Amino acid sequence: MSRLNPIKHFLAFRELVGLLTRHRQLTFEMAKREITERYSGQVFGAFWTIGHPLCLMGVYVFIFAVVFKIKIGGTLELPLDYTTYLLSGLIPWMCFQETLSKGAGVIIANANLVKQVIFPIEILPVKGVIVSLLNLLISLLILIIYVLATNHSLPAMYLMVPILVLLQTLGMIGASYILSSVGVYFRDLKDFIQVFCMIGMYIMPIFYLPSQVPAIFRFVLYINPFSYLVWCYQDILYFGRIQHWWVWAVFAILCLGAFYVGYRVFRKLKTMFGNVL
Repeated sequence: MSRLNPIKHFLAFRELVGLLTRHRQLTFEMAKREITERYSGQVFGAFWTIGHPLCLMGVYVFIFAVVFKIKIGGTLELPLDYTTYLLSGLIPWMCFQETLSKGAGVIIANANLVKQVIFPIEILPVKGVIVSLLNLLISLLILIIYVLATNHSLPAMYLMVPILVLLQTLGMIGASYILSSVGVYFRDLKDFIQVFCMIGMYIMPIFYLPSQVPAIFRFVLYINPFSYLVWCYQDILYFGRIQHWWVWAVFAILCLGAFYVGYRVFRKLKTMFGNVL
């Protein structure tokens, strides 16, 4: 019955929120340091903060919109062009996959800090999430400028972007907690994550409409939790309306659940990090 005790779960949730709040200054300073060190000594420096996502988005748009000549839009059901459709799903996934890749090895990469008894290792996975969020915000700004330039207005639903980013942030923190703790004991995890990140975007509705998938394979979209991430962003950035109302409920539950369960897993496994490392 203790596992079903709501008070116990609430206290664990409050413990995590309190911990992240208490160490927020250290977390942001470490994230800032990682960003600074990433581009130190380079000729173009911080330009690559914008350059990397811009180049990636440009390549995908060129391949699918120019080479394959995929065209949608101009109707009530599909209001904007294909470029907007593609980027509205690709941008959040690029951010999430970066978090997955970093999370799998963040504890191992900071073994010297983990072995220090007084260091709050709970902030290490969160630090990587903050760095990934920078690329997300920059990419979203680029997309918003594109939509404004091509359509001369923005849907009112764009005001809900901060809510969606907050939910995604909670989901990424939870996923990073799980991967970082399991990755200490199972070193091959980072390789599995790399493979999944390479194929992941092709098994969610980013480059194509769900209706274009043969009915016999369409269930793959629904069992993939990241499809709900893509659908929510498409509702706001592409459709400009709640096209998939039930998807929002599923996505919110997934993010909050990952945030809570991820910390519980991390807290349980971290006791042996020092011995394994």
